[in-house]
Amino acid sequence: MPHTPPLAGGTTGPDALRPLLAVVLDALAEGAAARGGPVPAGGPQAVHQRVRQAVGEVLPETGDGAETALRTLVRAVAHGAADPADPLCAAHLHTPPLALAVAADLAASALNPSMDSWDQAPAASALEAHVTRVLAADVYPQATAPDALVTTGGTESNQLALLLARERHGPALQVVCADTAHHSVRRAAWLLGLPQPVTVRGPASLDGTLTELHGRPLLVVATAGTTDTGRIDPLPELAGLADRHRAELHVDASYGGPLLFSAERRHLLAGLERAHSVTLDLHKLGWQPVAAGLLAVPEAAHLAPLAHTAEYLNADDDTDAGLPDLLGRSLRTTRRPDILKIAVTLRALGRTGLGALVDRACAAAADLADLVDKHPRLELYERPTLTTVLFRPVGATDEEVAEIRRNLLTRGRAVLGRARADSRLWLKATLLNPHITSDALEALTELVEGSTPR
Repeated sequence: MPHTPPLAGGTTGPDALRPLLAVVLDALAEGAAARGGPVPAGGPQAVHQRVRQAVGEVLPETGDGAETALRTLVRAVAHGAADPADPLCAAHLHTPPLALAVAADLAASALNPSMDSWDQAPAASALEAHVTRVLAADVYPQATAPDALVTTGGTESNQLALLLARERHGPALQVVCADTAHHSVRRAAWLLGLPQPVTVRGPASLDGTLTELHGRPLLVVATAGTTDTGRIDPLPELAGLADRHRAELHVDASYGGPLLFSAERRHLLAGLERAHSVTLDLHKLGWQPVAAGLLAVPEAAHLAPLAHTAEYLNADDDTDAGLPDLLGRSLRTTRRPDILKIAVTLRALGRTGLGALVDRACAAAADLADLVDKHPRLELYERPTLTTVLFRPVGATDEEVAEIRRNLLTRGRAVLGRARADSRLWLKATLLNPHITSDALEALTELVEGSTPR
């Protein structure tokens, strides 16, 4: 007989899900044990072969049943995962999610609201409307009606910011950004049919560039936490230049935005409130499962260009009768209630709890920088602003630096990123695990030193 397990919303309700959770948790643990480190050893070919073997026949005539399929495939994916919870997995802005946020995400999946019409997500849409306004008010404390949209992350938020600016100023809008801006800014300009962004190397260069572009509609894009180094642009200075040249300002704070939760580091975002729009990502220094992005604006009316009508989702008579119109909250139609995990986390940890996690991660980066700085055979690029540390072996060539990274990755020993700064290639450690220990930091430096050609 074919295996047909009941749906979660069937007669057994959550009871259909409960035994499967135990299978998943066991399979996750088994996969992690088989991996034995931050990333599977053997490189792409070995991982590919193990996954193919675990999958077997993708669509068999007769299924294996829920428990067998879950255990086999979850274990295989866990075995082959780059595990952000492992302290030596530190290449990217790839966070170990909070268990409570994962649990809330499970509830969102089980309830399966779709955030494109109120009758599909009554409570979830109310939760999103309330929580996004509160978060937007944290970015814009003096604004009268701030609001924020939930997005899939920085790429979508940046694209929406450019779209809204284009709708205000037309297709001749010229984007001006630093050469360290996220690649999604240039990609968004291309997708939206805007002129290719003009790149500059600092405030002095920006002033001259904006003078040369006088008379054109302008959008300056600043970054609060660059991907390569974690640097924060001088936001007050850039906001002043934008005002002087009658340009709008968008700040991509995908990485650094959660400094708002930290009493110790919030001052680093001074000037953020002067932006016309701000990108935030809580699946970075907010420890949420992907995705948990936001685009904040100082006035909800700024989102009006996103308004859209589909008779079956937001008919005028329904809206006039008081049913909330959700289509203008995103360019997507079907979308998950990602606000639930965010709301649970905010309620559980509060500002001080989240701020403490941010401070711990930043302190760990400072500790790693200290270790590198004191190491006779390692070189530090600069003191970290956020949680990113660039370093390399003294005297190594760029080719050797690249080989060190690939060697550690292929052996399954550590996951480090790479960044080019001052025309040299550096190893990049992005520390987003707030519970990383000094022993793990020392192990990371030892692994790099041990992999350096003599």
